[in-house]
Amino acid sequence: MSSREDEALALAAVDALTGQLALAPKPGLPDPRDLDARATRKDQLALRWSAKALAPGLAAMAAAARRTGEPTPGLRTELGAIGRSTEHSVALAGGGHRGALWALGLLVAAAALDPRAKALDVAATAKRIASHPDKRAPRRPSRGSSVSAKYGAAGARGEARAGFPHVRRALDALATARSTGATEAEARLDALLTVMSTLQDTELLYTAGPLGLRHVQAGARGILEAGGTSTEAGGAALTAFDDDLHARAWSPRGSAGLFAGALFLDSLPVSSLTRAA
Repeated sequence: MSSREDEALALAAVDALTGQLALAPKPGLPDPRDLDARATRKDQLALRWSAKALAPGLAAMAAAARRTGEPTPGLRTELGAIGRSTEHSVALAGGGHRGALWALGLLVAAAALDPRAKALDVAATAKRIASHPDKRAPRRPSRGSSVSAKYGAAGARGEARAGFPHVRRALDALATARSTGATEAEARLDALLTVMSTLQDTELLYTAGPLGLRHVQAGARGILEAGGTSTEAGGAALTAFDDDLHARAWSPRGSAGLFAGALFLDSLPVSSLTRAA
């Protein structure tokens, strides 16, 4: 049974996910400013409802970690079972956020193991959890694992087993942008673009192939090299890049999920979250 602390962690993770949904413009990703042209209101509501549908599963993952007390193989197996059940609930709520569930679930569980841990320590603990195999995982490969095998990309599992390097880079980008006077929205967009600029996004590889992935990475790098979204040149490049990806129907959803993981870690420590809950 989940505790107040577990529910606070789950709420923080859902807030991180809905927080990145509210950003605009996000190149190739759902834009809350223009529901008619790029996503129907129904699609936007489905994304938000499915994000909220993650909360019970994430709280259960936190409770499992707190009960186990160590990043053991047994915990990894239990988290996998909870995750698959949660995927079913999310599908009933409109679908979406599968990649985010993997990242957020591991990070929430890692945070529950040590409520006083800092962001980078949480990522390191999540790496230890992810290093264990899920003995009850279905034998049939997922789309992401098939794409990873085809193109040699790390994929979601590789990212977790490496200690979430792109989540850590996003945290660094957030801190850098905030220190230079960027608004919170600009800092978050710069962090998202930082992830997009180097991530081997399996969702993009599936829809756009290696050339499309490199096109997206180069576009994200171009905005950052122009000074980021807080500058006039960077803002203009962001708008053009956003239009380009929506016209191509290329969506870097893998980057969005890892960016949500960074926002979750940025919201720690858990003690303040529990008081808020």
